[in-house]
Amino acid sequence: MITDDLMEKYKQEIIDLRRTFHEHPELSFEEVETTKRIAAILDNWGIPYEINPDKHVGLVAKLTGGHPGKAVALRSDIDGLPVLEKTGFPYASQVEGKMHACGHDSHMAMLLGAIRMLMDLKDEIYGDVYFVFQPAEELGVGAKYMMQFGDWFSKIGAIFGGHIWPTVPAGTIGIRVNEFMAAADEFIIRVHGVQAHGSEPWMGVDAVVVGSAIVMNLQSLVSREFNALDPVVITIGTFQSGDRWNIVSGEAELRGTTRYFRKKLSKDIQEKMNRVIQETAKAYGATAEFIYNLAVMPTVNDPECTAIARQAVTEVLGAEAIHENDLVMGGEDFSFYQDQKPGCFVFVGTYNPDCNAVYSNHSNYFTIDETVLAGGSRVYAQMAIDWLAKNR
Repeated sequence: MITDDLMEKYKQEIIDLRRTFHEHPELSFEEVETTKRIAAILDNWGIPYEINPDKHVGLVAKLTGGHPGKAVALRSDIDGLPVLEKTGFPYASQVEGKMHACGHDSHMAMLLGAIRMLMDLKDEIYGDVYFVFQPAEELGVGAKYMMQFGDWFSKIGAIFGGHIWPTVPAGTIGIRVNEFMAAADEFIIRVHGVQAHGSEPWMGVDAVVVGSAIVMNLQSLVSREFNALDPVVITIGTFQSGDRWNIVSGEAELRGTTRYFRKKLSKDIQEKMNRVIQETAKAYGATAEFIYNLAVMPTVNDPECTAIARQAVTEVLGAEAIHENDLVMGGEDFSFYQDQKPGCFVFVGTYNPDCNAVYSNHSNYFTIDETVLAGGSRVYAQMAIDWLAKNR
């Protein structure tokens, strides 16, 4: 078991690692130096790894236990965001306009901390632990990129991961069985009207008006055509139309996202949206294109893996550290791993007003309570130990 002494042994090292990563953020599929930095650390520890040669970003490391057994994986994402940091910390981002504003710096540090702890207990481990440092989570494509690399994914029996979460109390671990995080799909609506002079709107078909009607009509889908007990969100994020103040716009483009928890809802959402979009455009004398991209599937936690996660948290942090998490409308490409292998995704709580850890993910003021990092490493490591012990 990962003891208090073992957690304390690496506590400061984990914090220092997080701060180093925080100073040097790289965007999705640009994480070349981040990958090299992780590789250098693993070299120093004598842990074997392979870097994904496709884009030279992301790597998979492996620790072989002292006893034969199966294989399990632990995953961390590694990419930053195009956010201008405003925290003012001495270890703030050194790259203008880029920031680890979603906690991926913490994820890397926690996973490296878990490696440290598991190294000390190597002789007690049954089987192999793979450590996946994944790029491009923010694009929703990094998991697929890593799944296609090497044979690690075919060898594992389960995968565990986690995310720093600013609404979960510091010192607790957010857990939920079955549906946890939502699908996060993307759509584009292109409205084709007829341009005209602003003084003669009857001579054209106003794409602004048509687009506005589509926005309003889509909202009725959520309130009137989907079960209120089965959450669905349809959000229009951008609406671009027009070239000049005195011209009736003939074209408009709307972009947005849908969120839901049951995979089978995807087809229903697409069909109903398309009906509303096409019929609304037709009613105004316009036409419309509807493009729908399946981006990230719902994150669904396997019951057996979730039970192991609960057991691990109880063992190393105590039962009081379990936070019964609600459904979350945010999306995670960890879901692609879970679509093919049993897995569990947890939240490492960091909310603490005393250290200003109150801002949401992607905020330029985002920060964390660093005292939770060693506990996160401890839970990660214990989940791997417990899964291998149960499945040996």
